[in-house]
Amino acid sequence: MTQLADLGRLTEYAVDAAMAAGKVIQGYYGGGVEVFSKKGGDSLASQVVTEVDRKAQDAILEVLRPSIDQYNLALLTEESSDDGSRFHKEYFWCIDPLDGKYSLWNRENGYAVSIGLVAGDGSPQIGVVYDPVSEVLWRAAKGQGVQRNGQDWKVSDRRGTLTFTYDRSFEVHPQFSSLCHALSEVGRKFGLKDIQAIQFGGSVMNAMYALENWPGCHLKLPKPEEGGGSLWDYAATACIYEEAGGWATDVFGQRLELNRRESTFMNHKGVLYASDSALAATITQHPFFAE
Repeated sequence: MTQLADLGRLTEYAVDAAMAAGKVIQGYYGGGVEVFSKKGGDSLASQVVTEVDRKAQDAILEVLRPSIDQYNLALLTEESSDDGSRFHKEYFWCIDPLDGKYSLWNRENGYAVSIGLVAGDGSPQIGVVYDPVSEVLWRAAKGQGVQRNGQDWKVSDRRGTLTFTYDRSFEVHPQFSSLCHALSEVGRKFGLKDIQAIQFGGSVMNAMYALENWPGCHLKLPKPEEGGGSLWDYAATACIYEEAGGWATDVFGQRLELNRRESTFMNHKGVLYASDSALAATITQHPFFAE
């Protein structure tokens, strides 16, 4: 499966699957959500799994099953165990049926469906993100650009403020203030007057908010303990960023390990998304990251 036509057909599968999951999720909006305990991670969103998660995943897999069989694809999803098949096949679907659970059960914006296709070498091939609140769907495939609700789309509108999005737990991080100060200095180098630091739900919508509100960045600092963002949180958005002309690497400027063997977590090297390469380079060259 190396032809652009194959990527195009598989992108259509992902779009249909994301829309199906979005319908399931919105059917629960404001209703009672049964919560089950779940091991792993260190935040509320990563400690629980809900009925809506499972039903959204079922809706996605119902749509994607034919593609898995036809193209001999592996599968990695947040709500199922990792069977290791992604290490033995050319490509795998990487799925988060509901990123930003905390936002859903608090009736806030910031949750989304995320479906990515990743090559065995860890490079993102397809990215589909659906925001069921705003009914916005972004779709990207390697070499084919990005569409937003069916229209070709790229980051373009320069604003006077640098947008910085971060995960909910980062507000209490001991380096939060220092990082915001560093990013303010980065912004001033680009003639930007201020920084808008905002927590906009889960990792997926945080990334998309930064891209929509250009110039912007989304950062996760490295940490020694496992937890936080996982492969399925970044597989789709990494493709969208790359195809939109943005930047998606770890905080050291190296490519994301989206088929990591050691763990599905991405905590070891952090994540840096930026709306363009010049902004990313200025961020990584700031003394904050040399400390």
